[in-house]
Amino acid sequence: MPEMKNGTWVVVTDSEKALILVNDGDAEYPNLNVWRKETQDNPPTRDQAANRPGRFNDGPSPQRSAVADTDWHELAKERFAEDLAEILNEQALKQGFERLVLVAGPSVLGNLRKALHAEVEKRIIFELDKNLAGQPMDEIERHIQDAMGNAA
Repeated sequence: MPEMKNGTWVVVTDSEKALILVNDGDAEYPNLNVWRKETQDNPPTRDQAANRPGRFNDGPSPQRSAVADTDWHELAKERFAEDLAEILNEQALKQGFERLVLVAGPSVLGNLRKALHAEVEKRIIFELDKNLAGQPMDEIERHIQDAMGNAA
């Protein structure tokens, strides 16, 4: 059974904000405190796009078809996960933490995993695919403890 011992890092993130927490308590009574907070201003794609979607000719006829526009909002979400992974990669290589718990929704967790260095991956003791980024700290602690207890 994985244990969230003293000094374990806990990353709670969605696609626009992340809390990097450190357990200052022990496995039985965690006390998570914020080490670092990252946020991203990510307005909807309609507010980020500069122009209308493009159009192209379908051949010799006068008919024209629309070209799908880039989803800038979704790209920013992926980039946020990559930026967060870079912070974790840097800290792992500097021996900043020994144990890590990741808490994020399934898609964010997938984007994050793609960008993690092997040094970070070997320190992950538990992953919870749940979005808890907007929850109060006591709820985050409770959800993680319950999930880790059920993983036994």
